[in-house]
Amino acid sequence: MKITIRQPDDWHLHLRDGDMLNAVVGSSARHFGRALIMPNLVPPVVTGADALAYRERIEQAVAATQTVNGFTPLMTLYLTDTTQAEDVVAAAADGLVLAVKLYPAGATTNSSSGVTDIGKVMPVLEAMAKHDIVLCVHGEVTDPAVDIFDREARFIETVLQPLRLALPELRIVMEHVTTRDGVEYISSSRSHLAGTLTPHHLMINRNHLLVGGIRPHYYCLPIAKREEHRLALVAAACSGDARFFLGTDSAPHTKSSKESDCGCAGVFNAANTLVCVASVFDEANALDQLEAFVSLNGPRWYGLTPNVATLTLTKTAEPNAIPDPVPVADEWVMPFDPARPVYWHVS
Repeated sequence: MKITIRQPDDWHLHLRDGDMLNAVVGSSARHFGRALIMPNLVPPVVTGADALAYRERIEQAVAATQTVNGFTPLMTLYLTDTTQAEDVVAAAADGLVLAVKLYPAGATTNSSSGVTDIGKVMPVLEAMAKHDIVLCVHGEVTDPAVDIFDREARFIETVLQPLRLALPELRIVMEHVTTRDGVEYISSSRSHLAGTLTPHHLMINRNHLLVGGIRPHYYCLPIAKREEHRLALVAAACSGDARFFLGTDSAPHTKSSKESDCGCAGVFNAANTLVCVASVFDEANALDQLEAFVSLNGPRWYGLTPNVATLTLTKTAEPNAIPDPVPVADEWVMPFDPARPVYWHVS
């Protein structure tokens, strides 16, 4: 079996910087036409000048891979308590950034500079709404009193819904949705709200992380949830609803930093995202919706045209091997193990 689709895009990607950037960028450039690059470096990407410099480093790294398909990094700014509205508007007007990312302070990797109180950034958000600049949110609260498995639902209730009532014209992407609560909230919205879904949250639940021993390479934030939530994500991805699209949240860490006594959160899935997602859609008898999810819905939301190039996926009798570990300096980055046979291949 073969299917040919428009070249996909990745609407949530971590490339890091330096040696790690050089090591992993080829895994994304090999298959994706564009990717929305996350700004949580150290120090973070907070100005248009930062975004321009980072984009140039990414382009240099892509050129070194000699990828023939072409790959365009689309940049974001990191929202902080001290971000100035005029800086964001100017960076968007100059074409340097496509969106702004809101991390609640302490929510995930390199988020210590994130927003401590949504009230402190309301002037920036008001300017973004006025100038139609997209806000991407890491949708979790960081209150230590809230259970880690409940943080997404609580964020919707206490942060996202009040924000949308205050600024209904602000376009928001709820990134890496992991719960039925998130799916239902997006599905019930009338406008100005979308959500990205990751391949790992479509394929694993919290049992994969915890049963039979702790599996640190499945540890990510937001953390994988119950099977009922995974099934809700699959249903949303395969539904044809244009408000849901692919954002891999591919987030590389070295093997030793994942397997340490305080392991880092993140799944590196860029190398096998498409075959994994094709497997999910195949199992759901929804291959006719695959192209919309990975190639069409995202560009439509961001006001871009779909890629002209195409990509062919082939299903064979032989399962696809897990990609080889990626060397970085004297370490390795371990690719995502989908925990099941995957019979799809990128031709």
